[in-house]
This record gives sequence, structure tokens and C-alpha cells, in this order.
Amino acid sequence: MTQASATANNSAVEQLPIEQLTAYLTANIEGFRGPIAVEKFAGGQSNPTFKITAASGIYVLRRQPPGKLLKSAHAVDREFRVMRALADSDVPVPRVLHLCEDRALIGSMFYLMEYCEGRIFWDAALPELDNTQRSAFYEEMNRVLAALHSVDVTAVGLADFGKPGNYFARQLERWSGQYRASELHTIDAMDRLINWLGGALPADDGRATLVHGDYRLDNIVFHPTESRAIAVLDWELSTLGHPFADLAYQCMQLRMPANAGNISGLMGVDRSALGIPSEQAYVARYCERMGIEKIDNWAFYLAFSFFRLAAIVQGVAKRAHDGNASSKSAAKLGAFVEPLALMALDVIEKES
Repeated sequence: MTQASATANNSAVEQLPIEQLTAYLTANIEGFRGPIAVEKFAGGQSNPTFKITAASGIYVLRRQPPGKLLKSAHAVDREFRVMRALADSDVPVPRVLHLCEDRALIGSMFYLMEYCEGRIFWDAALPELDNTQRSAFYEEMNRVLAALHSVDVTAVGLADFGKPGNYFARQLERWSGQYRASELHTIDAMDRLINWLGGALPADDGRATLVHGDYRLDNIVFHPTESRAIAVLDWELSTLGHPFADLAYQCMQLRMPANAGNISGLMGVDRSALGIPSEQAYVARYCERMGIEKIDNWAFYLAFSFFRLAAIVQGVAKRAHDGNASSKSAAKLGAFVEPLALMALDVIEKES
């Protein structure tokens, strides 16, 4: 999901009942005035997202997809809650305006938030920038991630935002279940990966913070001219969990090829020649910010990240198979499940 480049899409207007939606938003949001024009954002595979241009300004509407949903998936209400809680924190988020839990209005739960005018970068190599700028943008991503993991969850009202206990054990159970529920055919590499992860779970070290769940370059809106993040987007997978999950997930993405589905990686790229920190340097900078000497079990965290992404992608492919995907490209994503599992197994073999 991005707030950068919505494209006109007639099907978007068909999906949203314009008159009823305009009346509802006018009645429930102070200062909102129609008429409205609707454009669907081209990005995003999970929760359909729309640019709403109204007489009173520009907004973003994010909804659950129509149709039968997997349990706990597409939690737009959790997105709304976490962004509202982070409004005055060091983590930049859009201002959320209203959550509609009445599914009858547009066919699913949705929320409205402000539209953040800025830049979203889709290529992890940042070809639009020079070396000094690239270094600054990666430094900013690192800063924001550490700020997120430093949030006092009790102070912001999120102490009950996740379950107690071993985060990775819970996550492995959850995503294994989600994967099995959306499995279209047997993938041996995924079966072997799930088995290894179950036997290699690190002991719970007591670390528990707010985690984003999908922290990556293209889920951040940057200032139009500065290397400053102004909005972290797509909080659907956020919860209370282990901070190393976010860090490993971002590093996992950067290990991937330049065009791996909807993720742009840096596989085979000379990072130093571009002013982009190495994985080791990026992790060390994060540890410095968090007051951590080192990170043990790094191979497990990376392998788990590949597994979870594969499970998410399988869910998208299943929705496409069932006709409920929010993007036409969703059906192609199923082809990435096996390669992701194989990348995880390669990490296990070489680095564990």
C-alpha cells in the first residue's frame, strides 16, 4: 500500500458506494465535505486502499477485502488503533480520522486517514539518489525502527496489543496455520522449513516491544525534499512481539533479488559503491541505538522471516485463486512461495 501514486480505476468506484460513503463521512468526520472522487492505489495486495479526493481535502480509505477472510487477517481495526496510539510518538504515522466497523456500509470494515504528500521509493538501491542521500535514507530507516522498538507501549495504551509468551513460538503456530489454510498444493521446501523452525526456536529472552510486521522501504513515506520519514504505513501485521523480527525481516528483504514480486532487494548489489550500509553495519547501528552488544540466533530470525513472507504470499495467492484478491498481479505471487522457502533453507545451511 502506498499513498504516492493512485491510478484511476473504474472498478474502484464500483467497489465503493459513492453516495452512501459521502453521506456517512460527512456525518461522522468533522469538516468533511463532498462531493468525492475515488481512485484505487495500484500497490498493495492485502487491504484495498483508495485515494479519496473531496471538497474538504484529500484522504486515504483503507478497507478489508470483500469475501471470506482468514481468521485474524486484514485487521484494519488494529491498524487504526496502533496509528492513533503512535500519533504523538517519535514514530511518524498518518493521522487517522475514523474507523467504521459497520460492514454493511461498503461491504467490509474500513478506516479513513490523512493523505501524506511525500516520496515513496520502490527500488531498494535508490537509483534516484546519490551516495550521500542513500546513506541518509538508510540511516533514517534504522532510526525509525529503533524508535518504534523503544515506544513505551503502556504509556501509549497498547499494553494489551499482543499476547504474552514466546513471540516466535506464537508466530510460527499462527503462520503455519495460515499457510495450511491457504495451501493450494504441497511444497516440500516449506514443509522442511516449518519442521526446522519448530525444532530451532530460541528460548524466550523476555524482549517485547511494538513491532510493525512489514517494515520496509516502500511502506515509508519520506519528506518531499528531505531524508526524513513522515509516515510509516501498512500496520496490518503490527503486534507486541520480538524486535529482532522486524530487523531480520527488513534485512531478509534486502537479501532478495531486485524484482522478487512486490519486494525490491539488493542481492548481488555492491552496497558500498552506492553508499548503502552492509547488513552487518546496519544491524550494528541498530544495536548501538538499542544498547545491545550483539544478536544471537540471527540465522533463525532470517529463516523465520523468509517463512512468514512465504506464508503471507501463499495467502495472497489463495485469495486470487478464490477471486478475492485486491490486485490483478496477486495470482502471480504464488510462484514465489517455493523460492522464498529455498532461500530460508540456504540461510539455515550456510549461517546457522
